[in-house]
Amino acid sequence: MRFVPFSVRLTTRFRGLTERTGVLIEGRGPDGEVRWGEYSPFADYDAERATRWWRGALEAARGDWPAPVRDEVPVNAIVPEVDPVLAATMAIAGGCTTAKVKVSADRAALTTDAARVEAVADAVAAFARSRGVAGQVRIDVNGGWDLDYAAGALRVLDAAARAGGVDGLQYVEQPCADVADLAALRSSQPVPVAADEAVRLPGNADAVIAADAADYLILKAHPMGGVRRALEVAESAGLPVVVSSAMESSVGLAAGVALAQAVPELAGACGLGTGALLATDTVASTWVPVDGMLRMRPLEVTA
Repeated sequence: MRFVPFSVRLTTRFRGLTERTGVLIEGRGPDGEVRWGEYSPFADYDAERATRWWRGALEAARGDWPAPVRDEVPVNAIVPEVDPVLAATMAIAGGCTTAKVKVSADRAALTTDAARVEAVADAVAAFARSRGVAGQVRIDVNGGWDLDYAAGALRVLDAAARAGGVDGLQYVEQPCADVADLAALRSSQPVPVAADEAVRLPGNADAVIAADAADYLILKAHPMGGVRRALEVAESAGLPVVVSSAMESSVGLAAGVALAQAVPELAGACGLGTGALLATDTVASTWVPVDGMLRMRPLEVTA
């Protein structure tokens, strides 16, 4: 195997980051063809989480992915904490009819967040109507809210989505960090709840399900130990599954596509549109959705 360090820049700050760094791993698949994996855990990952990412990267470099059950994967647009005008443009740039909007943990930003959500909903609803389908808007809090604040914030943001022309929020992703808080929030208001960070550790999906804390599970290939490990969780969970990225380069995104292609049933568009946030990349042509879809293709690595 060969190891290639890389650094890629982002077009806008995303979860406090302006670049992603890591190591690409060049290996060989069962057919002898070159395969690539990406090891790029976040700086705050402990040894256990970083080890799981390493396993996922090695799996990719060996070409050890399960057989696909679909050729193409529906993808949501990803909208970071930008102004409403830019947010509306980003929401439909890749031909997506679903958008995920990042919202702040800062209570003072709620009005700004609501304006962003409404602008995205307006753009997505109009674009989706032109395609003869219904638009969807999701929000992602990355565990930043406390339980006392979350229900009120959701009422405001759900109303903003409706004002923009969609049928409310499809779901809120990881509104609170604690599983018990997710369960309490889910039972106290109508917006569906999706668990993301809460299912990253082995066994955590079982805890979320046992607590009746989520309507959806968000699964990410590398952070969960690879495509096969994440697929095992998807097949045993008994909850609707959405596959998402961990803000990797296009090499890492390929693993997310492999997972989304293999999941027996997807609960709508997957969060694999983060290539649109890359200013530079590890491949010649960044993986971004076309007509709202991604397909597996050869990796032309340039890093």
